[in-house]
Amino acid sequence: MNIKTILVANNHLKKVGGSETFTYALIEALLKKGFEVEYFTFFKGNVSKRIERDLNVGFMSRSKYDLILANHNTCVNYLSRRGITIQTCHGIFPKEEQPSRYADGHIGISKEVKDHLEALGFKSEIIVNGIDCERYTIEKPINETLTKVMSLSQSETANAKIEAACNVLGLEFTKFNKHENPVWNVEHMINDVDLVLGLGRSAYEAMACGRAVVVFDERDYFKSYSDGYMTPALVEKCVENNCSGRYSKLEFSTEDLISEFKKYRKKDGDALRELALKSFNMNLQVEKYLHFASGLTKKNNSLKLLLASWYQNHRMNKRKRKLKKKEQ
Repeated sequence: MNIKTILVANNHLKKVGGSETFTYALIEALLKKGFEVEYFTFFKGNVSKRIERDLNVGFMSRSKYDLILANHNTCVNYLSRRGITIQTCHGIFPKEEQPSRYADGHIGISKEVKDHLEALGFKSEIIVNGIDCERYTIEKPINETLTKVMSLSQSETANAKIEAACNVLGLEFTKFNKHENPVWNVEHMINDVDLVLGLGRSAYEAMACGRAVVVFDERDYFKSYSDGYMTPALVEKCVENNCSGRYSKLEFSTEDLISEFKKYRKKDGDALRELALKSFNMNLQVEKYLHFASGLTKKNNSLKLLLASWYQNHRMNKRKRKLKKKEQ
């Protein structure tokens, strides 16, 4: 399979988020390898503007591509007639992360996702979350003793526990919630602390920055769990569940968090950075995507694809009209 043109698709590119950051990093890594890349989204915004301005990558202009890398089933349903399509499923709960039958191949970002796809009747390969390890890097070393803690939690309940634990230990506490105060260059904030708390991609980005990490949050769409203080050996296990806390399934109180903070060791930050370079580096993950794509062929379901595309377009236009009415 000779790949020259690639379309990277994400349902929404309005605000800073996990799949948006993933999309940006994926496009940048593909450009470095010399591919002709364009992007697609149903909802443009701050991130799509960055893709166009910073990476000089334009919105979909071709009728056909050698390869389409799509993050959501909405994109697969709309785009798959344009070329061989790989859907990356980033989770097991959200509706848009469920597998589309119109994809020619599926990627799960963890063993948990792969098992979920298999239970639904879809074969897949595992390629874990890719991080731009040149952007997310060590700008300055962490302290010998734990001094500064930052939460990337999306829960005020979780943040209250974390702050209480920091107060007991006399630690400086900061918090950042992408839904309330989105910041694109969050890597600079990460580099200003010694230890970061978060789940999934937030944890991986902190590891890439050489920070100590505690996998912890409290989300409203599943039971709150934690994997605790990360060591390289534990990370390799927790990645099976995308560092979501669902590997260890620990339930943390403020007292438990105090105990986790006391495990802090400066050398763990350097070890996690090395692990990120080996396991999460987007430049390496792109090679895995290309290898996977080389074994795929296009499914012959043209009529079904056209109907799916029409339905998806109709659905999105309806949603956009509703959003426009709300804004008015």
